[in-house]
Amino acid sequence: MGGLQFKPGAEFTGNDPVCAIAVQHVRAGNRPKLLKGHMKKQVSLFGAIVLGVIAVASILLGEDGSDNGLNSTAGSLASSADATGCAVPRADASRAFDVIEVVDGDTIELDDRSEGRMVGIQAPKLPLGRRNFVEWPLAKEARDAAVDIASRRDVVLWSGGSDEDRHGRRLAHTYVRDGQGGTIWFQGEMLRRGLARVYTFPDNRACVDALLAREAAARDDGLGMWALDTYRVVNANELDRLNAREGSYELIEGRVREAKLINGRAYLNFGTNYRDDFTVTISPRDMKLFRDAGINPTDYEGRVVRARGWVRLFNGPSIDATHPEQIEILR
Repeated sequence: MGGLQFKPGAEFTGNDPVCAIAVQHVRAGNRPKLLKGHMKKQVSLFGAIVLGVIAVASILLGEDGSDNGLNSTAGSLASSADATGCAVPRADASRAFDVIEVVDGDTIELDDRSEGRMVGIQAPKLPLGRRNFVEWPLAKEARDAAVDIASRRDVVLWSGGSDEDRHGRRLAHTYVRDGQGGTIWFQGEMLRRGLARVYTFPDNRACVDALLAREAAARDDGLGMWALDTYRVVNANELDRLNAREGSYELIEGRVREAKLINGRAYLNFGTNYRDDFTVTISPRDMKLFRDAGINPTDYEGRVVRARGWVRLFNGPSIDATHPEQIEILR
């Protein structure tokens, strides 16, 4: 079976005879409704248990009784924390820091003079002294929101991956003490307000399920960034727009028409002409993270996905996917 294997399915293929029988029936195409005649003749506790497990296995193993390849919600496979666990600080979170300044919508300065970068999100960017840098729409509003959430408050940090970037900034999920015995998850709150997008790295992929859920809720409600054309999700067929957005971070949706491997590199083509149409590529070096997650990139073929990343132009617009969380399976 290629692609993302259903690892929890191992629970159905062990030594338990009931589970083993159930899986055999499902893989043979015997769904519960086809067993009714048989069950009328042989009704037993054992048979009832088998029927129940078959029903569960049918759901988990797919409509054809086989593992489904790519998970229907793939995109956060390497998340090191579940959706609920990310909203509160972990037991191994740092000591408390005072926030002495908010730099922008995803960066703060702490009382030890270090900077904290809110890993997992990207807020609209301010120039911050960079020459010829064009301020992104809603950058000031994002900073104002960050001030509202964190300025002059205590925070604790938790790193679910690399804890420092090349600029020496602390990389962490940040929890702001609200003064009432609780905490506010900075990343989650910025996403909830629609003033940040999910933005992950190969070495920082914790809490992706929870981050994507917050982003999706704000996008569905048209909040903040999602009310502006600048930040909307782009259809993979909008080639004029994509060609004009070289160097920008985009969310792009479409059906993968063809997925193939050439010399160890994966190409997910969203059109019939790979020289002009949108493509997602996965380099041989980055393929390991997909393999570790049980993903065969060729199994993306035929699926509708949402890819996120920086647009570059090479045989048409493309995005380099360095880790599985950049590609959400929509259907």
